Amino acid sequence: MHLTFSAYYTLIFAALVLLLGKWLVQHLRLLREFNIPEPVAGGLVVAVALFVLNQTLGYTFSFSSELQMAFMLVFFSSIGLSANFAKLREGGRSLLLFLAVVAVFIGLQDLVGVSLATMLGLDPLFGLIAGSVTLTGGHGTAGAWGQVFEREYGIQGAVTLGIACATFGLVIGGLIGGPLAKALITRRRLAVHDPAAAPEKQPPLGESASHGGFENPEQTRLITTSAAIETLALFAGCLGFAEFMAQFTAGTLFSLPTFVWALAGGVVIRNTLDYVFHFQVFDRAIDVFGNASLSIYLAMALLSLKLWELAGLAAPLMVILAAQTLVMGLYAALVTFRIMGSNYDAAVLAAGHCGFGMGATPTAVANMQAITNQYGPSHKAFLIVPMVGAFFVDIVNATVIQLFIRWLH
Repeated sequence: MHLTFSAYYTLIFAALVLLLGKWLVQHLRLLREFNIPEPVAGGLVVAVALFVLNQTLGYTFSFSSELQMAFMLVFFSSIGLSANFAKLREGGRSLLLFLAVVAVFIGLQDLVGVSLATMLGLDPLFGLIAGSVTLTGGHGTAGAWGQVFEREYGIQGAVTLGIACATFGLVIGGLIGGPLAKALITRRRLAVHDPAAAPEKQPPLGESASHGGFENPEQTRLITTSAAIETLALFAGCLGFAEFMAQFTAGTLFSLPTFVWALAGGVVIRNTLDYVFHFQVFDRAIDVFGNASLSIYLAMALLSLKLWELAGLAAPLMVILAAQTLVMGLYAALVTFRIMGSNYDAAVLAAGHCGFGMGATPTAVANMQAITNQYGPSHKAFLIVPMVGAFFVDIVNATVIQLFIRWLH
């Protein structure tokens, strides 16, 4: 029997997933110790429950992706709306250095995938599908490139396979980032947890606060009805810009995923309001909407996780994905962490890299939040990772994928 849930019911289930995840993290020390994000904790439990129902009673489930896409776009819009040019300049050399680290890893990820696929007797393009196409690229890139592989290179089922690999990466990215960063922090004594500094015990943000945002998702933010309405209008502008640009640039050299245009729209709108109209954007309202959208998006993504499809993956592809997981962890610990300074900020950056290197930028932010909630804020990491993971990495990834395809064919 197949059960389909509308957008409204999907939203209700997502809220329940978040509540379950919050309860699990609060009551299970293991989850807190390994800094597992709440949406990942709750989502995996529900995914396992749905898998059991599928295997025992034959039920299959479909959840609406309409709102999931909308919340994802709102999240990326919030990143753009929070990034004025002053913040981009603040990133400076560290942002460029982190981008270079990520670019090298994308090439390594595809090299590992293609090499193992060849060794296992598969078409080398399967290595790209189990490489940066789905892991660094995520579900959107997996769907887009999957159609290309099916249409132009005869890889049947590339879209379905890509979505399954991207889902695997989304889960693994949320599972390895927190524990890896925690190990780096504790082994090198980079930070000491201060219970008195926990976000829930901090005072509400005032007008003069310069930090917060994704760094402190649980911190109280005082917003008004008018500010909420203004902020919704800003998000609507970002989504409208994204939809227009995605359609306008389709099939051109400037074709980018819709969420990248949503982020770019946020940057354009924010800086136009700041420097042309001298309009003060209400950052705290943007933070609230952005953090809520992040949690709901992850809950919906994991709620839609079909473990019975992952269980059907061919053994060779599972070998490739296992190797990719190992490579990601080693690279983040031995390269990302060291090159970015071998300090607390570098550890948080390593957790973020695991998030979008295997899954998606929302997973990266959730990983970093799990760390900073325990050890304290990392303004540098929250400045760099969202911009690199949501914007620059897609441009680099598309270039690397095309180079590998030309090399293989």
